[in-house]
Amino acid sequence: MAESIQDRKLHIVMFPWLAFGHLIPYINLSNELAKRGHKISFLLPKRAGIRLQNLNLYPHLITFHKLTIPHVDGLPYGAETTADVPGSLETLLATAMDELYDEIKSFLENLKPHFVFFDLAHWIPELAQQIGGIKTVFYLNVCPAAAHLPPDKTTFMTSTAAELVKPPPGHTSSSFFFYI
Repeated sequence: MAESIQDRKLHIVMFPWLAFGHLIPYINLSNELAKRGHKISFLLPKRAGIRLQNLNLYPHLITFHKLTIPHVDGLPYGAETTADVPGSLETLLATAMDELYDEIKSFLENLKPHFVFFDLAHWIPELAQQIGGIKTVFYLNVCPAAAHLPPDKTTFMTSTAAELVKPPPGHTSSSFFFYI
């Protein structure tokens, strides 16, 4: 009997931006995919793995692969996430993330996953294409409030939580469904 797509178990790599506002939604998505039996390789900075460990509900299916974030001139030594740097230095953190290219390439070549989910590592689709056989998914988790902020700080500060989570005018849905 032929295997259906629903019976097929996938190997998925998660490579989110180096910020907890991105890492946490990615671990939540990883838990949902692991609940369905899919294997997840989650790329993240060393110390972030310690902080997210308790959110990994399926440690037998979700494996943290800890990255050493390279030092970039101007970036504080040991900086791994946006929690470690002021906003003005986040571009240097992005440069450090880009310097992970060779490490990520080697990892993907050895692992040959079915999918790579990414958000700000813009070079992932081209890299996956070079390796061949790996599909990429741009997964950016943004709440409706961030997608359509009120025009000024006063309006934002006086808005209720219910108003801030409503989708912007013309937005068709506040959620989507992705079945794997």
